[in-house]
Amino acid sequence: MPTDLHPDSIAAQALGWVDETTRAVTPPIHLSSTYLRDPDNQYRSGRIYARADNPAFDQAEAVIRALEGGAQAMLFASGMAAATAVFQALAPGDHVLAPKVMYWSLRNWLLNFATHWRLQVELVDMADLDAVRAALRPGATKLVWVETPANPLWTITDIAAVAQLAHGAGAKLAVDSTVATPLLTRPIEHGADLVMHAATKYLNGHSDLIAGVLVTRADDPFWQRLRSIRAQLGGTLGSFEAWLLTRGLRTLHLRVQRACESAQRIAEHFEHHPLVEAVLYPGLPACAGHAVAKRQMRGGFGGMLSIRVKGGDQGGEAAAIATAANVKLWNRATSLGGTESLVEHRASVEGAGTPAPPDLLRLSVGIEDCGDLIADLEQALRAAPR
Repeated sequence: MPTDLHPDSIAAQALGWVDETTRAVTPPIHLSSTYLRDPDNQYRSGRIYARADNPAFDQAEAVIRALEGGAQAMLFASGMAAATAVFQALAPGDHVLAPKVMYWSLRNWLLNFATHWRLQVELVDMADLDAVRAALRPGATKLVWVETPANPLWTITDIAAVAQLAHGAGAKLAVDSTVATPLLTRPIEHGADLVMHAATKYLNGHSDLIAGVLVTRADDPFWQRLRSIRAQLGGTLGSFEAWLLTRGLRTLHLRVQRACESAQRIAEHFEHHPLVEAVLYPGLPACAGHAVAKRQMRGGFGGMLSIRVKGGDQGGEAAAIATAANVKLWNRATSLGGTESLVEHRASVEGAGTPAPPDLLRLSVGIEDCGDLIADLEQALRAAPR
C-alpha cells in the first residue's frame, strides 16, 4: 500500500498485505517453532527460532509501526512484558522517573521489583512540569516514563514539554499510550523515544487476547537490547494471538471513533448530575488537562472516563460500589478498550496506596448504543442507597 494513506485506511486493510502463496487477503497463522538451515549452515530466510522471531508477528508489527510513525515495532506476550522490558534494559543504579498516577500493576512492579535490581525509581506528578524538572538528575536519570491519559484519573501529560526536559537531562522518554491509541496521539511526533501499548486493550479490541507492543523512534543500540531481552527472557506472543491482534487492528478506527463519541456524550451528561460529585475526562473543558489534550490529541479524547459518585449517609464509596452492582448493560470487569462497556470500582482493585478516590468508578466505553449506556448508569445511580 502507499505509505501516505490515512491511518483509517492503513488499519482497515492492515497495510494491504496479501499471502504470496495463496493470494489470501487474510494472513495465515504460522505455528512453526523452528526453521530450516541452508545446506551451508546459514539462515538466509532470516528465521532461526520462533522465540526470537516469528513471521506471525510481521504484519501486526508493521501496521502498528506505520500507525505510530516509528522506525520499528516489537510484540510482547503482554503489556506488562513490554513495559518491564524497557526498565530491564537499564543498568543497576540508573535513575528513572514515573508518574504518580499510572497503570497500577506497573506502578507496583516498579516499587516492589525494579528497586531490587537497584533501579532508583522516583514517582512524580507528570502534569507538573516544575516537579518533573526538579526531579530530573542530569547524567543519572536514564528514563522518563509517561502515561497519558493516565489511568484511572485520566490526567494529561504534555509529551512535548516532558520530552524536552528529559532529553536535556540525557534521558529517554517512553510513553504508555494505551488509552490514546495511535489514532488519537502519536507520541513520537511529540518527541518520545519509545511508545508502549497494552495491545490487549484497544489495538485488539475484542477482549480475547493478552499482548503488548513497543514502538521506537530509532533502531538504535537500546532498541537492539530490547530485542535481545524479548528473545532471551521469552516474553514472546503466541502465533494465534498475533493473528487475532492483526484482525482486531482492522477495526481500530471504527471502534475508537465510536468509543470517543460515546465517552464525550456520557461525560457531558453526567458532568453536572445531582448524584455525581465529579466527572474525570480530558474532553471536558473544566478538566485541568483539557488544553494540553486538545493540542496533542486528535479525533477525540479517548473512550475512558471516571465518575465520582455522591454519597449519602453511607458515604461515596458505598454509593459507588452499589451503583456498580446495579448496572444491567455495563459489565463489572477489569480491563478496557473492548467492544463491551465496563465499570469498575478501582480503589477496591488497587488497594492501599491507590490514587483512586474511594467514590470513583472507572468506565471503559464500548460500542453499544450511547443512549442505552447513559440510561443504565442513570438507573444504577438512582438505585444506589444513600
